[in-house]
Parts: sequence; structure tokens; C-alpha cells
Amino acid sequence: MASTRFPGKPLAILAGKPMIQWVVEAARRSEIGDRVLVATPDQAILDAVRDFQGQAVLTGNHHLSGTDRIAEVAAGCEADVFVNVQGDEPLIAPETIRACAQPLLDDPSVEMSSVWTECAEEEAELPSVVKVVTDQQDFALYFSRHAIPFPRHGIMDPLKKHVGIYAFRRDVLLRFSRWAPTPLERAESLEQLRFLENGVRIKMARVAASVIAVDTPEQAALAHALLLGRQPEN
Repeated sequence: MASTRFPGKPLAILAGKPMIQWVVEAARRSEIGDRVLVATPDQAILDAVRDFQGQAVLTGNHHLSGTDRIAEVAAGCEADVFVNVQGDEPLIAPETIRACAQPLLDDPSVEMSSVWTECAEEEAELPSVVKVVTDQQDFALYFSRHAIPFPRHGIMDPLKKHVGIYAFRRDVLLRFSRWAPTPLERAESLEQLRFLENGVRIKMARVAASVIAVDTPEQAALAHALLLGRQPEN
């Protein structure tokens, strides 16, 4: 609720519903688990979720990242797999959520997974758009706000854009909460690097084109228009 660019963002009304309700409904439609739970430090969000018959839990307000918040939930919940869907993704597709979780459901040796999509040319140099490079088995090698790899012989096709949704096994979340922030994580301001720096492999799955996350009132207006099934007015 204290977003500096968009105060009250999770409860912004989009096409007749608060933003967080759109995210919860997409998570339910993914049908990958038996519980959709909103983790929030804000009583207003907790109340709003309960108003639309959702489940929510109040967490501490000291967390520096969404993963830290999910780790607090995991400490008191015995589920095997947790999927972290950001609360500012009202347009996220249920198929994207399923694709993120699938590697953990298919292979018990996979501790963590996420997704990528093709990076548009105009996004390549934007630090707000995170890129990922992967190995031959589709595990992440590195995440960066720079366009990676360096295009010495031309841009790699496709340049991979990271979509910020994660699936975790409970144990790796609890370990994350005990690790101090790591050098690469601090340099890039990307919490997923803490896992890589501590030897956790992250399986990456490809998904269709990503949708906008809502960070500003202008993006909320666009999401509202898309949810209404029309293009925004010029």
C-alpha cells in the first residue's frame, strides 16, 4: 500500500474489482494447488481480500523482498511447493502460473523455477526489464538489468526477458530467509541472485509474451482498459 510511485496500488479498482482480486482469480484458474493465499503487511488488503471471499494472512512489515514475505508464510505452512505471484500482475495468465510450477511438479530434484519470454528490442536496454541467460538444460546462469549476453557478434535471438514469478520448495525458501543478502544481489537489486550465489539452481520455462505489471497510475489505466476488453483511448 505504501508504493512510492502508486500509493494504494493493490486496491486500485480495475474493471470493477481491486487489482489484488484479479491476481487471486488468475491463481485460482491455474489449478496447480489447493490454496491461494494473499500475504500482506497491510490490514486494508487483508480486509479487501476477505471481502471477496479470498484467504489472506498478515505478515511483518520489515521484509525487503517478496521472497522474504513468502518465506515467513512458508515457515508456518506445511505445503510442499509455493508459487509467488506478484500482486501487481492483474493480467497474468493462468498458463504462466502453471508453467512456472510445472518443473517442480515434474522433477523432485528441482528446488526452484521461474519463467522467461522473448524480450522486445525496445526493452533490451531498459534496467527495469530483467534479462536472464540459461544453460543447455534451461537452468538460469545469471539475471541482470543489462542486456546479456554482451552482443559482440550481434544480439542473441531471442534475448530472454525474465518474468517475475517463482515456484519454490519449502526447504529452499526457509534457507533463503537465513542467508544474508549477497554481493550480486545487492549490485543488481535482484533477490533471485541470492539463490544462485548460494548454489540453488533455477529452472526456467518459456511462456508467451508477458503482460504489464502495474507500477504507476498510467499502467493501471492501461490494465483497466485491457481488462474491459478494449484498447485504451488515445
